[in-house]
Amino acid sequence: MSYESYSQWKNEPLTERPSISIVIPTFNEESRILPTIGAISDFMCGTGLGWELIIADDGSTDNTRSLIEDTGLVNLRFVEAPRNMGKGAAVQRGMLTAAGDYLLFADADCSTPIQEINRLLAEVVVGEADVAIGSRTSDESATENRSLLRRTMTAGLRLVVQSVLRTKVRDTQCGFKLFTRSAAHELFTRQTIEGFSFDLELLYLSSRLGLKVAEVPVRWHDAPGSKVEPLREARRFLRDVGKIRINDLRGAYANA
Repeated sequence: MSYESYSQWKNEPLTERPSISIVIPTFNEESRILPTIGAISDFMCGTGLGWELIIADDGSTDNTRSLIEDTGLVNLRFVEAPRNMGKGAAVQRGMLTAAGDYLLFADADCSTPIQEINRLLAEVVVGEADVAIGSRTSDESATENRSLLRRTMTAGLRLVVQSVLRTKVRDTQCGFKLFTRSAAHELFTRQTIEGFSFDLELLYLSSRLGLKVAEVPVRWHDAPGSKVEPLREARRFLRDVGKIRINDLRGAYANA
């Protein structure tokens, strides 16, 4: 990245629709949001593409907002929730605000490096996928620092998903997913789950809508300081699997 390209992105508002919108959900991320913004802008400003960054905050009570506002980045938008509603609600709010041709949401801890967006873009631009999702289960993926507990729980939950919802996606929960603009509109306007398992509902809806989903191996590192509590989230995950199934039986996805 040249300083000129970064300075232009920082100071000059986009005059055309951005090629890419990047949505980062946050909740009390004052300790790492600035390094994350720096890593993303360093890479994206070197691509030559028009892009915007959206921080979709989930009711932070720390200094996340003030730190972001102090950056003075004109192509960064801060989308705020009235209260803490859940990661899914934050991502949904950000994605429905985004203006890009392609929309990525990525976790605030940069567990998947932003450089991996190139792999996902290849699937939607060249491979004509509607949705491209980062995956940690392929032999070609590279995962680091993932605990035995999380690996074991993930494998067990994957079996539940495959048996109850009949999805072919192996890694539903990697927080690095790219959508075409039309696919994002179709999915996020129908999303009902506001918590941790919203990804699962999006992928279930993708299947119902006949969208092409590409599962793409990515690099992933279990970043320190994660707010995910495996046992608690596993219980919520199982609850949401049941909720999706009940929604379907009640006709909530009838138009999908």
